[in-house]
Amino acid sequence: MSDLAPSFISAVLLAALLAPAAAAGAQKQTSRVAHVADGATLDVLLDERSRMRVRLAGIEIPGEGQAYYLRARQSLIAICGGEMATLDPAGRDPKGVMLAHVSCNGKNANAEQVRLGLARVLERQAGAVPELKAAQDEAKAARRGIWAPPPPPEKR
Repeated sequence: MSDLAPSFISAVLLAALLAPAAAAGAQKQTSRVAHVADGATLDVLLDERSRMRVRLAGIEIPGEGQAYYLRARQSLIAICGGEMATLDPAGRDPKGVMLAHVSCNGKNANAEQVRLGLARVLERQAGAVPELKAAQDEAKAARRGIWAPPPPPEKR
């Protein structure tokens, strides 16, 4: 067997264990954050050799190259980078990536990204998560991040 076989088997076994949990109301799991890909996506360690990609459920960050994209990633690194994360599964995206409500050090990472004005609420995913809507209302009222007025055009 190749060196990848144990990692693959671990990933398949974890996916098999998590699939019924996600469908049946989901049970929380705790894993260490190994990498932050962007302001709404992180990789968690399943074991010493394998990782699982997780997207923060109910939020959307600016796209790559847009204002606040890098700041959103830096913020998620500050909140969860290298920390133990509690994942509360909320389904899967169209690509099969786990969607979850993520907490690190007792802080709701999904809501914090929205509260800082670095993400907006996706109504179709957020469902009945009043904390996300309240965080967005707060960010809008304070004109933080993506809710701030655009800067004046640069003079030539």
